[in-house]
Amino acid sequence: MKGLSHLILGELKSAEELFGDLKEELEDREGQTRNFCLCHAEFSHATGKLSVAKDLYGKVMLVSKKEGFLDDSCLASSNMISEEVLLAATCALGQLLSHSGMFVEAEELLTMALTNAESHFGPTHPKVGIILTCIAMMYKQKAKAEGSSAILVQEGLYRRAIDMLKAPALDDQDASCELGKKDVIALARGGYADVLCIQQNRKTEGERMKKWAEAAWRNRRMSLAEALELSQPSRYPIVDTRICRVL
Repeated sequence: MKGLSHLILGELKSAEELFGDLKEELEDREGQTRNFCLCHAEFSHATGKLSVAKDLYGKVMLVSKKEGFLDDSCLASSNMISEEVLLAATCALGQLLSHSGMFVEAEELLTMALTNAESHFGPTHPKVGIILTCIAMMYKQKAKAEGSSAILVQEGLYRRAIDMLKAPALDDQDASCELGKKDVIALARGGYADVLCIQQNRKTEGERMKKWAEAAWRNRRMSLAEALELSQPSRYPIVDTRICRVL
């Protein structure tokens, strides 16, 4: 998990050294395959190695779906249980497919993740809001790629996500909020702000929301603008539902 910590901090060189060692252990430590694979997949995704990440996400999902499979590493933390790992891998693979322009497949996987989160955690849980943010980002990238517009869809998704994430008021920048989740909230609000700013009668509201999001953003690997632009493979935001962080 040390490699994941470095990835969270945006220290890719340090993370690469650790993930390089883990790669050799994947076949030798079957009992911990899911967590090793998922962390390595996220690192590969963050560094633009999408084909490697795709294969590893798929391996996590395959192993996690095996009935009765429970490894020792899952017992160490509640966010590492089988359901959490499977949900994180499904959502991350959906994001990767969106980043690769495979929007039909991305929507299918993200919808699956949403359904599973609602079933396991309840329809108003913050994790549902996290996945709604990912779906909204997918629609944004799809609209950009196709030269179309999905403003109403994006707006509805972002609004629901922000509500479920229990975002603080816009005039309360210092409100108590988990640091990781605050990055997800900033991503959702930043995306929502982009939608509002292109509507002349709501531009002021959008600019105010964007200002809050930029001030709240703490990710070191990319700026909020880069995360929302979705134009550089090495700057794609990866939302991890296990730890509620933007990697």
